This record gives sequence, structure tokens and C-alpha cells, in this order.
Amino acid sequence: MGDGAFTVRVLSRGDVVPLRHVLAGAFLTDLDEDRPERVEHVLEYDRTRGVFHGDEMVGVGAVLTREITLPGGVVAPTAALTAAGVRPGYQRRGALSLLVSSLVDSVRSPEGEAFAILWASDGAIYSRFGCGSLASDLLHVALPHGAEFHAGVDVGDAIVREVARHEAVPVLKEVYERVRTSRVGWLGRTDGSWEFHLADEDRYRDGLSAFRYALHPQGYAVYRVKTAWDARGPQDEIHVHELVAETDVAHAALYRHLLDLGLGGEVTHYTSADDPITHMLANPRAAVRRRNDALWVRLVHLDRALEQRRYLADVDVVVEVDDPLFPWNAGRWRFTVEKGRATVRRTHDDPDVTADVAALGSAFLGGTRLTVLARAGRVREHTSGSVGALSVAFLAEHSPHCPELF
Repeated sequence: MGDGAFTVRVLSRGDVVPLRHVLAGAFLTDLDEDRPERVEHVLEYDRTRGVFHGDEMVGVGAVLTREITLPGGVVAPTAALTAAGVRPGYQRRGALSLLVSSLVDSVRSPEGEAFAILWASDGAIYSRFGCGSLASDLLHVALPHGAEFHAGVDVGDAIVREVARHEAVPVLKEVYERVRTSRVGWLGRTDGSWEFHLADEDRYRDGLSAFRYALHPQGYAVYRVKTAWDARGPQDEIHVHELVAETDVAHAALYRHLLDLGLGGEVTHYTSADDPITHMLANPRAAVRRRNDALWVRLVHLDRALEQRRYLADVDVVVEVDDPLFPWNAGRWRFTVEKGRATVRRTHDDPDVTADVAALGSAFLGGTRLTVLARAGRVREHTSGSVGALSVAFLAEHSPHCPELF
């Protein structure tokens, strides 16, 4: 595949050294040719693409084979796009657009995944390829050390234990696997993806401590620490990498443990938009909150993707979809939900709703309301009430959330 001065091809393990050079240049990290990048724990070389200028690799990107939990507790295969970047000097020359186009196009086979997911470093690029933003949200919350809970919060009697990595990791895997099928947006993890997620060399610590592990009988927390003092005393920072709990009591106990660590400062965590931690505080204003976009979704085979998840309400509407990149998605579809399950079929009936494929991707995990997208001009209503009915059906019981980068 080519575009003027650039060509794209599938990589092999023999390309690992130039791949490391490209990743270091694209993401402004220090290069160490003798040490693997953590993404190498998860790369599938037959799904990894390189962009070349002549014989020189100047860009790289990959697709990972993953599973994700959809609304209704359905676990579905998905293509996770990752590590897409180009070396300095080759930006704004079409290399990255060519790379992303190749990655998205590689998922299109009829037997392939019905949808793709990604974390977007540049929203403008991925929007051009039909990817829906805000498919899931992250809530960044900063909590002051020692913040009190209100009287109704039950932290139970179990002790939260600090343990070494070798003791913690097997427990983490067991707990995560029990929980992930009930959390929309959570991914299945292989041994390689656990290695990526818990990579703990100095170059991945950003000036913080090594990972520390706190175990509850029904959950765990992984975090880093930065100790600091100022004129007022200790200002320790607890940076939560992941907090997983099987029960509300375990969730509260783990937060209580983190809030009481050290002598002062704050606890920060990128968590789900509906994490109840703010409402658990005696003074909710003590929490500083900021929302960020997280997963983006690209519907590759729209009918198969929409039929995989479950829905909150019955609905029967005709949706006209615009998708210039994947024309098999374009046109009119009758979307019918009965008892939570959808059927999506071609139709010649007049549309009740018109939407571009990116808007449906934004709504796919239940995190973005179609009514909001209608107000933004991304969805148009032709039959009164149809967007509202469709919007309610697409909602999920919990806010979608992906607790890991990939």
C-alpha cells in the first residue's frame, strides 16, 4: 500500500530495533536498543504495520486482539488500535493518516472483529476515520489526605494488607477476572497485557515510587507514591494505578486505606465517571474532579456490533447511517430491540433517525446519549420522539470505563 513517498507493510520480529527507534521518537522517550519497550509484551506482529520512507521505517502502529465487556455483561472480541506514531520530521506529511487508514482497514474482513477501540492521542485524526469519541469517560479525582467518609459508608472489618509484588499479582489476576465481566469497558487480559499494565521499570515511573500493592479479601489497589514536603509539612502524593473491588464494602475499605496513607497530601485516581467516592465523603467539595475522554469506538460491521450488546429499553426505529469509509455500513437499518436484544436489518423504509457512524460509535458503550449528539448536530430526528427512545435504549446501567491504557 503506498501514498507518494510512503509505503506500509506488515512487520515481523526482525523489525524490532527500528520499531524501538520509531516509538522513542514518536513518543519522546529515551531509546534503549537493548531493552524491549513494554508494548512488545502485547504486539502481534501479523497485525502490526510500519510506514516506510524508502527503506527507513518512519511510523508504526498495531492492532491487538482483545475482549471487552459490553452493556448487559456480554464479553465480545474487539480490535484494539495502539502504538500509532511517526518519527519527528515526518509529521504533517500524510504518514500518520496513511498508517491509521491501514490499521482501520486491516480490521474490515467479514470474519474479523465487529468493532475497534482506541485511546486517541489526536482526536482530529481519528474523527476522520469514523471513530466515535467519548465512548467512555474517565473521572480524574483528587482527594485530600484523611478525608472523612459520611456516617453511612461501611468499610467493614477486613484488614487491607500491603504485600510484595510476587504475592500480589496472582491475586490481582483472580480478582480482576471475577469482576471484569460486570464492568462495561473492561478488557480481558492475557499474561502479556498484565506485563504491559504492571510494567515497573524506572522509565515508566515518572519520578514516582515503584508500584505498591494493597490487598483486601475482595479487592485490591495498585498505586505509586511521591513523598514531598513544603512549608506546611508533608504533602505526599498517592497515585492510584488501579482499584478493583468485588463489593461496595471492599471499594470503601480500599479508598479508606489509601486516604490514610502517609502524613498529608492527596490521593489521585483516574476512575469511572460514576465512581461513588465523591458521594462517600462527608464533604463532597473536598474532591477536585475533572472528566476526560477515554475509549473511542469504530464500528466496523455495524449490524454485528449493535447486535452483540444488550439494551435497556425496547425500541423499533429506522436509522439511516452515513459511513463513507466502510460503505457496507451505510444506508438504512431497522433497529429493533425486544427484551434487551437487538436485531439490525436492511430496510427501504423511511428513516426515523439519521446519524453518522462515529455518533453511533460514541453511543455504543452507553456512555454518550444520542440526545446530546442530536443537539450537537451529529444526529438528526425525522420522527418525533425517535431519538429519545433510541437514546434510552442505548444507555448502560453503569458508566463505561476502561481502567487500562493499551
